[in-house]
Amino acid sequence: MIKTDIIIIGAGPTGLFTVFEAGLLKLKCHLIDALPQAGGQCSEIYPKKPIYDIPGFPEILAGDLTVNLLEQCKQFEPGFTLAERAEKIEKSDTGIFTVTTNKGTKHQAKVVAIAGGLGSFEPRKPQIENISFYEDKGIEYIIKDPEIYRNKKIVIAGGGDSALDWSIFLANINAEVTLVHRRNEFRGALDSVEKVRDLKNKNKIKIITPAEITKLNGKEKLTSIIITKDGEDTELAIDHFIPLFGLSPKLGPIANWGLDIEKNAIKVNTFDYQTNIPGIFAIGDVNTYPGKLKLILCGFHEATLMCQSAYRIINPGKKYVLKYTTVSGIDGFDGTRKEAPKSVVQAINK
Repeated sequence: MIKTDIIIIGAGPTGLFTVFEAGLLKLKCHLIDALPQAGGQCSEIYPKKPIYDIPGFPEILAGDLTVNLLEQCKQFEPGFTLAERAEKIEKSDTGIFTVTTNKGTKHQAKVVAIAGGLGSFEPRKPQIENISFYEDKGIEYIIKDPEIYRNKKIVIAGGGDSALDWSIFLANINAEVTLVHRRNEFRGALDSVEKVRDLKNKNKIKIITPAEITKLNGKEKLTSIIITKDGEDTELAIDHFIPLFGLSPKLGPIANWGLDIEKNAIKVNTFDYQTNIPGIFAIGDVNTYPGKLKLILCGFHEATLMCQSAYRIINPGKKYVLKYTTVSGIDGFDGTRKEAPKSVVQAINK
């Protein structure tokens, strides 16, 4: 039996930052994740994808963000149960939750924070004949190592942020990128759309819209595709086809825990992101509320407010006075101060 203050289900960015915020309140955390490593989608699906909306980082790779979050929270010594899925939850008469994994590992705490991101997920695949035959033979739905695409002929299909961001990234490592979308308008961030169009004007990216990939060719591996535009077919020789139509998320066992669910997300209040079950919170992409934005930085905000309420549940009647880390220090609250790097001090003093 693993006992802790807060059980965090999901070891993605939001779950990892929760460890830090809880640690500032002297609360211990234990994380459960079905993946074999921490980081969630950032480490499993797109570790080399650049992220642009993390405060203080004009650009950071998803994998590097995971490394930084792990470094930030390690001083509070979180526990990890990895490669196991949270399967069942029970609440005792004394208000203690027991979370059991699919491998029978039991965890106990007064507070549970569900930070499961999109839950379990599968890529949405285009309806093209024989597409399964070419999977891992020229077709990839997830980019883990962009270096394999350097100097290759790539076709990316899609009109959202992933399609735009990867088109930009791969074009900048000398891949020959063609972006195909069934509409003229893209759904991604305006800044990304502008960057893609700028790269097109510089002949670094080809854009074909409105169009669709309708046929795949190749005996042992993918060698070419058929692009249909305005009723006419064009064959294009390529090395890789990457359909990026998003993920189809599923909550998995969490959907059976008696929580209020709306469109595959857990409903929470906006005071502290608590669910309909007192003591169970949902933070990050897994939750929903009016005005919800599925952004990592929003998950960080939600984790911060959640931890304040978690403190009151774990320490009933005990008053907590908020202290800024610049005043209290963060080195485990052991009475010592952690000095900022000299480069940071010099930058501040300029």
